[in-house]
Amino acid sequence: MVIVLGIESTAHTFGIGIVKNGKILANVKDAYTTESGGIIPIDSAKHHSLVADELVKKALNEAKVSWKEIKGIAFSQGPGLSPCLLVGLRKAKELSKKHKLPLIPVNHCVAHLEIGRITGAKDPVLLYASGANTQIIAYSSGKYRIFGETLDLGIGNFIDTFARYLGLGFPGGPKVEQLAKNSKNYIELPYTVKGMDITLSGILTNLRQKIEKINLDNKPLYHLPDHPPLLDNVNNKSYDNINFKNDVTLNNLENKNKINYTKEDLAFSMQETVFAMLVEVSERALAHVGKKELVLGGGVACNSRFQEMCRVMCEERGCKFYVPEKNLLVDNAGMIAYLGEIMFKAGIKFEGMKAEDLDIKPRERTDEINVTWR
Repeated sequence: MVIVLGIESTAHTFGIGIVKNGKILANVKDAYTTESGGIIPIDSAKHHSLVADELVKKALNEAKVSWKEIKGIAFSQGPGLSPCLLVGLRKAKELSKKHKLPLIPVNHCVAHLEIGRITGAKDPVLLYASGANTQIIAYSSGKYRIFGETLDLGIGNFIDTFARYLGLGFPGGPKVEQLAKNSKNYIELPYTVKGMDITLSGILTNLRQKIEKINLDNKPLYHLPDHPPLLDNVNNKSYDNINFKNDVTLNNLENKNKINYTKEDLAFSMQETVFAMLVEVSERALAHVGKKELVLGGGVACNSRFQEMCRVMCEERGCKFYVPEKNLLVDNAGMIAYLGEIMFKAGIKFEGMKAEDLDIKPRERTDEINVTWR
């Protein structure tokens, strides 16, 4: 019997997971959020430090296990935000010393991929769509090979930035999804697929310009102040009935520049465009590598429209479509503990000075990991 505790701290979420023989016994988390703007790494790290001890206790109680039963501690080594990763590393080392347990460094992206196998998929193409990562991946010859990816922004960061332009706060994905459900009016946006890769920065610039037009269209060009009664000195007439409080807008002055879309339309159009791009490169990858299964991973995969588009594509190709439960798609420690247990059983663990020497790897790529446990 092997029980492994996992720690997740790559970005806005701090989590503790506990796994026993492939079964997730506990998967608790607490996320940093803002009312406006995006994630501030230092503030997110402070949040993680504040909630860490309480979440460890909560996970142990939920799993109904004691420290004596736990055999190892897995933690997210990277990729991610350095201040946040450091909180997880320090907590892992602290618990390792206190309870004399080995450490298991886990690549966050690979954990997203490995947890996808819990769905029953055997040899899939994996569409990994999270905050900073957007990759189309398949396993071959001891590594997860990347067949396509974003050339600039990760899809999650792209959506969060779009949400920030709309004033929705962080995280923005769920709010944008709800906004998009209130429209069916498609507004044409740039569609930028380059072979097996995509780019998103140009689309983001286009969306920002459109949002600025919405804001400008509703913004007064000037506002006439209140005045005392005006008199026509020639005719001795009062003009008190003039409404000096009417705003004069650009829209009123130049109807030819009137926009024909709303924020809801932009949210809908953004999803339809960028999700179609991801579906296209995923379908191309399925054809290229000759596989018959597609698995979604990462927080963006929680989007119901995204899932629907992938499902339709797979049905048309005669492929099987898999997606884990939502709590295993978003950043979570259950997947860290899950992969940590697999690695532990394969003999991948660090003790003593080797554990002390472990460090974070903020920029570690998926295809740099030697998957020796498969």
